[in-house]
Amino acid sequence: MMVKILHNSRCSKSRETLKIIEEQGHEVAVVEYLKGAVTENQLTDILKQLEMNPRDLMRKGEKIYKELNLSDTTLNNEDLVKAMIKHPILIERPIVVSSRGVRIGRPPESVLEIL
Repeated sequence: MMVKILHNSRCSKSRETLKIIEEQGHEVAVVEYLKGAVTENQLTDILKQLEMNPRDLMRKGEKIYKELNLSDTTLNNEDLVKAMIKHPILIERPIVVSSRGVRIGRPPESVLEIL
């Protein structure tokens, strides 16, 4: 089975998750999402599959989160998704997509459910 991972090679959880996928013998498409490789439609689809709203998938500790005042509750989901696309560092990682579902690799072992 082909598995896609939104990956940040500098993140230990992302590296651990990638290792689990490879150890399970799956083909992996590595998406370097920090380089803008995720579209608004793809992110919206991921959010639907995760049954999450954008704020739940955001890294709230990032400097840009505070600078853009993304905690403002008047911002709608579309505004938040656009901010995540423009500043992909805001997207929680890693995210794994397979034909069996989508999971966030926190902890990395959680992706085993969809492999």
